[in-house]
Amino acid sequence: MFAIVRTGGKQYRVAAGDKIVVEKMAGEAGDQVTLGDVLLAGEGGDLKDVAKLTVAAEIIAQAKGEKVIVFKKRRRHNYRRKNGHRQNHTILRILSIGGESKKADKAAAKTQDAAPAAAEA
Repeated sequence: MFAIVRTGGKQYRVAAGDKIVVEKMAGEAGDQVTLGDVLLAGEGGDLKDVAKLTVAAEIIAQAKGEKVIVFKKRRRHNYRRKNGHRQNHTILRILSIGGESKKADKAAAKTQDAAPAAAEA
């Protein structure tokens, strides 16, 4: 089974056992996180309902990316600026796809509680 999740403003296609590098997330190595923003899920050619779907992942490490050199220059004005930047990343291992999200469970419970109250009125 695969899923497309959104985190850090980017989208990733993941399956159980995959390792992905995402923008920095809160947590230490070994912590469990859930990715609740699932855009699409399926198996083979079949698509699944993603309303209550979550993706469970484990943080492997917090790391920094490659250094990017930012060099600015204006010709004939003796203007040169050199700066470097290293982006913080989180490395995740996808544990499972398909857990029920707590947010969706709460929403379903509220609609079930509201339905009997409306029937009594």
